[in-house]
Amino acid sequence: MRPRLGFLGTGWIGRHRMAALAATGLAEIVAVAEPDDNGAAEALTLAPGARRVDGLDALLRENIDAVVIATPSAAHAEQSIAALNAGKAVFCQKPLGRTGPEVAAVIDAARRADRLLGVDLSYRQTAAMGAIRPLLEAQALGHVFGVDVTFHNAWGPDKPWFYDPKLSGGGCVVDLGVHLIDLALWSLGWPEVTGVESRLYAKGAPLADPSVQVEDYAVATLDLAGGTVVRLACSWGLQAGREAVIAAEFFGTQGGASLRNVNGSFYDLRAERHHHIRAESLSEPPDDWGGRAAVDWLARLASGARFDLDTRHLETVARVIDRIYGR
Repeated sequence: MRPRLGFLGTGWIGRHRMAALAATGLAEIVAVAEPDDNGAAEALTLAPGARRVDGLDALLRENIDAVVIATPSAAHAEQSIAALNAGKAVFCQKPLGRTGPEVAAVIDAARRADRLLGVDLSYRQTAAMGAIRPLLEAQALGHVFGVDVTFHNAWGPDKPWFYDPKLSGGGCVVDLGVHLIDLALWSLGWPEVTGVESRLYAKGAPLADPSVQVEDYAVATLDLAGGTVVRLACSWGLQAGREAVIAAEFFGTQGGASLRNVNGSFYDLRAERHHHIRAESLSEPPDDWGGRAAVDWLARLASGARFDLDTRHLETVARVIDRIYGR
């Protein structure tokens, strides 16, 4: 099967994922729905056989098998549900929904339609995590009792809707923390989260009401069944001395392992295994990982994959985010 794809939203991230999917040769890109003329024109240079259509309804009337969604967060759940109800598979940018109930509704739609649902949780696909996760699965580090996950973006988003909680669902936690929570729980095999504590800040002061203002700095502690503790920190605009600080660090009774970004890069990631004070390199940049989650989804779609029970963990992550926000 060579799936026929429609793209909803072709800003920078949408075009990047389009380029990655087109390069595989596994799919035919049929149509593009993008209100911005420049964004649409650039997308059509990547897929010269595609045509531009006006919005999701028009896209769903095309002869397509799946929709790739890269629109503002407020629309993700509704657009995904509409596509699934129309019998189309979906690959959506994160977050899939602004709240746990929104994400649950999308998963229910995918289950009813028996269609493949994917979300762009791309850090799972890095070479660094590809080297670390087998160590965790084999219990090579012993009992992993502590996990530190960090994502500080020294710039922060440049679009106003990110700062409106009604549109975004929250600030740096729903934008960056979603990656961290997913990475920690996925790496450990989805243990139950038994407790959540958090502190949220906006411009240096405790966040008074997350329903009217978004946080730009957050710390949270997740207690997991089995005794593991996860410490999470994320931010926008932090005075970090570099563009980004990204890390996932695993501490076990028989060793440790870490994913860390290199020289403040958003893209260059290094993995190491730790033997007390000695570090062993597991993977080094360069690693072109940005489009791999989309490519993995497409490969499964092309092989005939339908609804995947593991999709339920998207709701697990969303419910943890709800608990961090106290909702």
